[in-house]
Amino acid sequence: MPDLSRIKERDKLKPKAGDEPHWQRLRQGSYVGFRPSKKGKRGTWFARAYDPDGNNYRRKPLGDYGALSGHDVFTQAKVDAENWAETVESGGERARDMVTVKDACEAYLVEKPSVIAEGVFRRHVYSDPIAKVKLDKLRRHHLKAWRKRLEEAPALLTRSKKGEKRWKERARSTVNRDMVPLRAALGMVLKPGAPNTDAAWQEALKPFKGADKRRELYLDREERRRLIDATSEEALPFVKGLCLLPLRPGALASLTVRDFDKRTRTLTIGKDKNGNPRQISLPQVIADFFAEQVRSRMPAAPIFARADGKKWNKDAWKYPVKDAVKAAGLPGATAAYTLRHSVITDLIRARLPILTVAQLSGTSVAIIEKHYGHLVRDDAEEALASIAI
Repeated sequence: MPDLSRIKERDKLKPKAGDEPHWQRLRQGSYVGFRPSKKGKRGTWFARAYDPDGNNYRRKPLGDYGALSGHDVFTQAKVDAENWAETVESGGERARDMVTVKDACEAYLVEKPSVIAEGVFRRHVYSDPIAKVKLDKLRRHHLKAWRKRLEEAPALLTRSKKGEKRWKERARSTVNRDMVPLRAALGMVLKPGAPNTDAAWQEALKPFKGADKRRELYLDREERRRLIDATSEEALPFVKGLCLLPLRPGALASLTVRDFDKRTRTLTIGKDKNGNPRQISLPQVIADFFAEQVRSRMPAAPIFARADGKKWNKDAWKYPVKDAVKAAGLPGATAAYTLRHSVITDLIRARLPILTVAQLSGTSVAIIEKHYGHLVRDDAEEALASIAI
């Protein structure tokens, strides 16, 4: 760990993957952290403390201490971190800093930063009456009403090139996904209420059963080659990257040059659905492809950039993929996410252990087993048939 009290040592620190601060231990269960600014500003200080009630660590942003200078900055950050740790350990943090549902959501994002969760909170919580409900008064009927409003809210189907939006009825699987962040945020600060009572807030957020369908559309390697050949020059590197790794399109688009280490052939996935940075080792052929993409680019630049230098996003990659799908004669429902599903399917078919596939793709073993377990069962049947007497 760095010595954050030393100004020169602190000034040499570089931003870490996933915006994770550099931590320094003050005592058992108490840490002070510093996150350097990517824009040349002062940087932000954090406190991290162990919560014995929740059996986990919690963190809190302390700010940049703009009114202080020199060694006074660390001194004040250390004092604030230690004081906050004492408050957490005594069980008083929630009462002081978390009053409403919105407070709980904001605290969750500090503890577990997630672009997806932040988007769900912004669209469906912060502007909803549920945001102002006090945690101590939160009951099942509040969340049942919120869930009903969520179910009735239309989902964005597509946006035309002219910016016109088309909507569709929100699917149960979408409702399930949109409830996850709020359930997780409340679960960090509230204990489950007694079953079958209005205090059982958690019962209103139970997912619909059988709503998540298995992804069926699959492109084999030859079809993926046809897609790559039909892709425009601008989008070609991005689409090829999706065909090489089992990453979510958003995670691939968020990669920067500094996330790829050519010497060790490792790639750090900092921004993804689960919010936990991870590293994967690349075979030489894929590492060579990434090395070509990062050549002559600054560390903060996106690995897969558009013609204007900006990173790809859902609205930007949608139409190049659609155009390539049409030109290659592939099923019209093919989307960027189809490539991730296809790569995962091939990895499972290659008999790569499910745990390894889960680690590479940034999802849980349970999800892999749920959506791809039938492939393993098919292989098991073939293996048993091969030894039949």
